[in-house]
This record gives sequence, structure tokens and C-alpha cells, in this order.
Amino acid sequence: MAEKWDAALAVMVGLLTQYGFDVLGALVIAVLGWLASKWVPALVGRYGKRAPHVDRTLVPLLASVARIAVLGVTTVIVLDKLGVDTKSILAVLGAFGLAIGLALKDTVSDVASGIVLLVLRPFDVGDDIDVDGTLGVVDAIDLFQVKLTSHDGVPIFLPNTKVRAGKIQNFTRAERRCVELTVPVSARDMGKAIAALEDEITREPRVLAEPAPLVKVAAIAPPSVQLVVRAWTSGADFTATRLDLMRRLKERIDADGLSA
Repeated sequence: MAEKWDAALAVMVGLLTQYGFDVLGALVIAVLGWLASKWVPALVGRYGKRAPHVDRTLVPLLASVARIAVLGVTTVIVLDKLGVDTKSILAVLGAFGLAIGLALKDTVSDVASGIVLLVLRPFDVGDDIDVDGTLGVVDAIDLFQVKLTSHDGVPIFLPNTKVRAGKIQNFTRAERRCVELTVPVSARDMGKAIAALEDEITREPRVLAEPAPLVKVAAIAPPSVQLVVRAWTSGADFTATRLDLMRRLKERIDADGLSA
């Protein structure tokens, strides 16, 4: 019995002698890789926030990519240290990734579209946008979806693929915008109405001198006439100017007795 234990002990000592340093080295590499997967993303995040040429919206994405890269490299090195054929494992993982990609092609498309949106930057967090008729303020841009808040406070989640393929209007980036209103007036006083509206527009300080505002006849339907009013203002003042002009023009037409 003692001879069997001695033989088993000899085998164990031989294995430890032959593979012990490889196992210990693999363990050390695994620990260092795990620690690096914590340190590297943090360093990327701090550098990205301080660097003026790096868009802050990209910082979380870059940190996540850095962590995945560190963990992936560490895994390959550890397996290679343990004598595992990493080439075959990488081939299997590649085939598995391809199968997953085909099964989740819509999700993959969202990720690809998210990367394109982050790179091209058609809008930023805080911008007021319209995506194919969906209006709201951008709250977040991630790899899968764009998060908006509508003007009446409702959260909206749009898949990146839909955003990327849609018509995007960025109101925040518009330096100036045209306010267009239609005002019904009495046909018999059309000339007076046009003069009154032009006078009222010039009294609004937020209306730009260039391009010059105009008041024209849009439609005639006796006994009334539809006048179209166009006035340019800065993008930031658009909503307030439009609402105030709508009220002031109506009050002026009523005060001058020119209503339809």
C-alpha cells in the first residue's frame, strides 16, 4: 500500500514539476488581465473626458471596447499558456459568432447603425430633432437605440436602424428658421390688412431683417382672403417667436376691424 502511495506521490510531483510553472504563470496572467480590465477602461474614460478632440458621447463606448479587448487577449494568452490549441478555439468562436450574428441580424444592424451615428454625429445629446415625424429632445445615444423625450414629456425609444434610415431634422443646429403663418382677413380690406400685418411684424424684435419678412395672398375665397406671413428668426427663438406672432397678428387684425 505504501508503495502505491509513493508511486502516486511521484506522479504528482512529476506533474507539478512539468506543468506547475505553466499553471502558476497562467494564474498570474489571469489575475493581471482581470485587474487590467478594470484599470484600462477607467484610464480610457478619464483620458476621453479630458481630451478636447474626443467626443464625450464616444467615451463609454471606447471604455467598453477596451475592457472587452483586454479580457479577450487575456483569455487567449492564458489558454495558450496552459497548452490549449487556441487556433481551433478561435475558429469555433468565429463560427459561433457568425451564427449568432445571422440570428441577431437586426440587433447587429442596430449596433452598426449606432456606430455610424456616433461617428457622423447628425445630432448630439440635448438636440431637438425630428426623425420621420417623431419629435423630441435627445437624451442618450447608445449602440442599440436613441432615447428621446417628446415635447410633452413622453419617453421615446427608437432603434438605431430606424434613425439611421430615416430623415433627420436637427432644429438645434439651425442658425435661423422661417416662421410661416396663415391669417384670414376680409377681402374688401385686403390692402389694409397686408399693411397692418407688415407693420406688426416690424415691431417684433426677434424677427430678422434679412431675409426680409413678407405678407402675400395665399388664397382667395370671398368674402375672405388667406394671407401668408413669412418671417425669419434665430433657431433658438423660433418657437417663442411663432407663438407670440400668432397672437399679436390676430389681435392686430381684430383691433383694426379687418377680420374675415
